Amino acid sequence: MNATRLELIRQKIEALQSMPAVPAIVLPLTAMLQLPSDQVNIEKVVELVSYDGTIAAQCLRMANSPLFGRRNAETVRNAILALGLKRIEAILLGCCLNRIVPADKWVFDPVTFWRHSLGCALVSRKMAKLIGYEDPEKAYLAGLLHDVGMLVNTLAVTEDFRQCMQAARDGHLALHLSEKQHLGFTHCQSGKMLAEQWHFSRDVTDVIEFHHSAAAPAGGTLVALVHLSDLLCRLRDLGYGYYEAMGVDFAGDSAWATLVQGYPKLADMDLARLAMDIDGSMAEIVAVVDAVFKP
Repeated sequence: MNATRLELIRQKIEALQSMPAVPAIVLPLTAMLQLPSDQVNIEKVVELVSYDGTIAAQCLRMANSPLFGRRNAETVRNAILALGLKRIEAILLGCCLNRIVPADKWVFDPVTFWRHSLGCALVSRKMAKLIGYEDPEKAYLAGLLHDVGMLVNTLAVTEDFRQCMQAARDGHLALHLSEKQHLGFTHCQSGKMLAEQWHFSRDVTDVIEFHHSAAAPAGGTLVALVHLSDLLCRLRDLGYGYYEAMGVDFAGDSAWATLVQGYPKLADMDLARLAMDIDGSMAEIVAVVDAVFKP
């Protein structure tokens, strides 16, 4: 990546938090949600969420969706209690990220992007629960945010990224491979810059940076989890709206080996069943994304 382009991307990222599209509640709310759970003032969280009608509506939709247990929440407070603080953070960040890209800047279908992101979040959480990973909601958040670098590329190098996306479609390539060829960097690298600017946790930042890489940090369980979930979604028609010619050997994947080493239950996991579960959830994933993220 040349220094000029790197600096351009950094400037774009630094400008994002001052954009009118990013709600004023973001900084105080994210700061509160990063506190230990016993120090979080739930009533203050309810108050902050209630200030922004869009975010409040999203919390209610999520809480009442079958994908999240359909809790029949009628108030913002009930929705927050039903969803839990970690999921509120994910909804908040998803909402903000959806707003930062102007309609004329999108180089791919934003609904398709969010279907993949939400699908990956749900599969990551499900897989985390199945193998006994200690924080399924962290897996959900990491799955939702793993591709934020695509939004950065859309904003920072719009036309170059548009050409890159078209080349990926034409060549049936994974997007990160097309990015390497045409941009000289990938959404993993640009996504890491945004994650650091917005003070994402280290483990979620690692997922964003390494989810397509064999060079994940030692003990990168969360990276491996999201990497496999991403592959499963792309194989089950929850990718980016085009066919990718990719051969996937889960048993030979380094991420699979990482997880099996730490979580032996994975060796007995029925991936075919998990794939069927993804198919069964597809209609509801589409409905949630259309309601929450559609421009």
